[in-house]
Amino acid sequence: MSQTPVNPLINLLPLIVIFIIFYYLLIRPQKLSQKEHQKMIQNLNKNDEIVTTGGLHGRIINIKDKTIILRIDDNVKVELDKSCVAYLKK
Repeated sequence: MSQTPVNPLINLLPLIVIFIIFYYLLIRPQKLSQKEHQKMIQNLNKNDEIVTTGGLHGRIINIKDKTIILRIDDNVKVELDKSCVAYLKK
């Protein structure tokens, strides 16, 4: 009884399939989400109502290079990094 040698690619095939599934279920959606968030941050405008990652709700009153000035209440203003913006309120 002689055994035929097994092709090394056949041994790697399950690992390759697992990587492809991992990429399409986890990595790719995360990259798309990051691109969408970055686009939203670049398109922020004065008077947009936003919610921060910390849960603060407010209106943008000034936009600088890397930060925004957010009005939370009549006499309360906070300066935040643009990356702290979670989403725009609709």
